[in-house]
Amino acid sequence: MSSQYQVFHPSPTAPRTSLPRGACDSQFHVFGPAERYPVRAGAAYEMPSATIDVALRLHKLLGIERGVIVQATTYGADHQVVLDGLAAAGPNYRGCANAAVLAERDDAYIAKLHDAGVRGARFSRQGLGISMEPAVFDRAIGRIRELGWYAKFQPEPDGMMAQAEQFENLDIPVLLDHMGRADPAAGANDPTLRKLQELLQRGNFWVMLSLTEKLSKTGYPWDDVVPLARTLIAANPDRIVWGSDWPHPVSVKATPDEGQLVDQLARYAGDAAMLQKILVDNPARLFGFNQ
Repeated sequence: MSSQYQVFHPSPTAPRTSLPRGACDSQFHVFGPAERYPVRAGAAYEMPSATIDVALRLHKLLGIERGVIVQATTYGADHQVVLDGLAAAGPNYRGCANAAVLAERDDAYIAKLHDAGVRGARFSRQGLGISMEPAVFDRAIGRIRELGWYAKFQPEPDGMMAQAEQFENLDIPVLLDHMGRADPAAGANDPTLRKLQELLQRGNFWVMLSLTEKLSKTGYPWDDVVPLARTLIAANPDRIVWGSDWPHPVSVKATPDEGQLVDQLARYAGDAAMLQKILVDNPARLFGFNQ
């Protein structure tokens, strides 16, 4: 297990931006404590101090009232940390499973996840140690369809184009993480950005504005990512959500101040009406929150 990765920001600041009621962090992770949640064999990393209690304190500081706990590859198909996190967070929170659970656990366990508030399954990038053969993938998609969940895809570090064949013809709701890892330096010519724009026109694809600090080539205040995010919003403002990605796993440089990430989102959105869409209205539809 690698120790090269950075811990989350120890003292995040409150954002200058005032968030609307019902604002949702559409992706964050929870970990630990280690003695309660054992790490799976072969896990690429762990962050045992990033507990649900710390996450909820962060959300209170930021003005976030809803969220989606996304299962980390650290725990594989064992979702106890998400189940306990949802119980602690309450009815304004949802969960997203790791798709490995659909191959490794029985219907009763999947039903337990659904009853707890899990509404999607994430297919993680290959470098984090969880892969899926095509036939297993097809069965997993079938279970997602039966459950009425969404499928979530984490792009590879060099963009999502090599993965696009895997998901571009799916007829279920699909959420693409991290702006597809489009390259801000490539501008409008980036094939990942063009593919995202195409998919956003189909009606069942969603894109998450997240990972700003890793996508940026210029560093804080991340000016180079602003045109990319605004292009995605313009492509379909009703299919865009935002996630903090706290506690920023697999970060090899200093992790961001989440208050600054919120203020960056306000730059992307441009006005309060768009911020309402991205933080409240859109996630309410995708994740099943009451407006």
